[in-house]
Amino acid sequence: MKFKSKKYSIDSTDYQVGQDNVSKWGMDIHSNVFSVSVGLSLLFIITLLALSPSEAKEAINSIKNAALTNFDYVFMWGANILLLFAIGIAASPLGKIRLGGDKATTDYSTLSWVSMLFAAGMGIGLIFWGVAEPTAFYTDWFGTPLNAEAFTEQGREMALGATVFHWGLHAWAIYGMTALCLAYFVYNKGLPLSMRSVFYPLFGDRVWGKLGDVIDVMAVLVTLFGLATSLGLGGSQAASGISHVLGFENSLFLQQAIIVLIMGLAILSIVRGMDGGVKLLSNINMGIAFVFLALVFILNFTTVLDSAYTAIIGYVKNIIPLSSSTGREDTQWLHGWTVFYWAWWVAYAPCFGMFVARISKGRTIREFLVYVLLIPTLVTTAWMSVFGGVAIDQVINEIGVLGADQGITDVSLSLFYMLDAYSFGTVLSLLAVALIIIFFVTTLDSGSIVIDSLTSGGKLEVPIKQKLVWANIAGIIAMLMLWIGGTESIQALQYITIIAALPFTFILLLGSVSLVKGLLTELEPKAKR
Repeated sequence: MKFKSKKYSIDSTDYQVGQDNVSKWGMDIHSNVFSVSVGLSLLFIITLLALSPSEAKEAINSIKNAALTNFDYVFMWGANILLLFAIGIAASPLGKIRLGGDKATTDYSTLSWVSMLFAAGMGIGLIFWGVAEPTAFYTDWFGTPLNAEAFTEQGREMALGATVFHWGLHAWAIYGMTALCLAYFVYNKGLPLSMRSVFYPLFGDRVWGKLGDVIDVMAVLVTLFGLATSLGLGGSQAASGISHVLGFENSLFLQQAIIVLIMGLAILSIVRGMDGGVKLLSNINMGIAFVFLALVFILNFTTVLDSAYTAIIGYVKNIIPLSSSTGREDTQWLHGWTVFYWAWWVAYAPCFGMFVARISKGRTIREFLVYVLLIPTLVTTAWMSVFGGVAIDQVINEIGVLGADQGITDVSLSLFYMLDAYSFGTVLSLLAVALIIIFFVTTLDSGSIVIDSLTSGGKLEVPIKQKLVWANIAGIIAMLMLWIGGTESIQALQYITIIAALPFTFILLLGSVSLVKGLLTELEPKAKR
């Protein structure tokens, strides 16, 4: 059953996005979304140039803290509800529906598809936080989950379990439901690949007007600022790693050079297209990641097995209390970690969702949700058990820098400090730097594809020139932020993204309701279609 729209030509094989699209500078753009998004991005940059980085960060941080503290229940229950939506849809008869129709076939193998999930989703985060987060929880670096006692076996179980909680089912439910909403309305109802399309069952043709413009502009900005934040922080971490391993000065020049390298590789990837670009890089990166994981696992076989068991037990035992926002005594930890994470996943959901929607045609909804929820959670558990478990073991047994300091002193170097404990730690560190750079290339590539689709009114294919615009804008914003105020400016940008996640949480919940309404049309008797 197709949705009928008065304004748009709705056809799953021909995405005609109506009168708002214009051709300018060799690009096919949706005039309202493109111009407003560019205008607001420039306004943001000009405003930051006019303010001192410390003042901007302090002002934005106060707003961010107020949002996370006063609306913690929105983020917590929003994540819980999205997870329940995902489980309910997968277990129901709706799970049999195939994205693209009964005869649709997949465009990518399962291995390539899963690899691209990680490349667009959390791959870089696992590198950054795999050591730092469990170690922080175990040593009470910024509070402990559920007030578990630091430096104890209970604290170790809680540290590993809470880390998996942050990167497990709830996180991937936020991502997965966003991706499913978009994939279904694009491939089964013939709507444009745009956030506004998700709300057609609720608002009808109004989504093609100002209401839809607002939704898409918000999606563009949170995606753009999320990309710029990731590039800035990633450039800083990669620079820290290169400086630590090779002895180069960790200067602004090195950080900027790394971002330029990432931009250049991303542009090359974009020009090569999906198969020759992001798909190829994702497969390469997953191969490197597997080798990296396997080497550390083999070196610490007994420790890792025990850590994996402990992480799973800690996650299963505490998933319900960790999911609650009421009756908590660990409010500082709750707001600084869990609520912050849920807000970040929500803010990044449009980017991940639109990219994954594009590559998921031909899979049943049940297959889609099971793979998106379970496989990343299992891989995350393995990753955190290996790197987090080994890091905590080094703290306990006073091995290397982590053991000497009894915890982390520099988040960006925590992984490299852990690897220093091995005789060939330099080789492992270089592998880590390569992973960081390639993950950022695929993230920038996939994010640019998403913004291209949003600013073209939902088209799947746009001119090459247009694909390069947003990759360059994201990179330039990241470089400007580092130049203006270093990591303080980047963090200010991150806080803005987190603030935007509050209204976006409601958008994702409404989108899930709209999805169910759309899916129910598939169960109508054929005579009524």
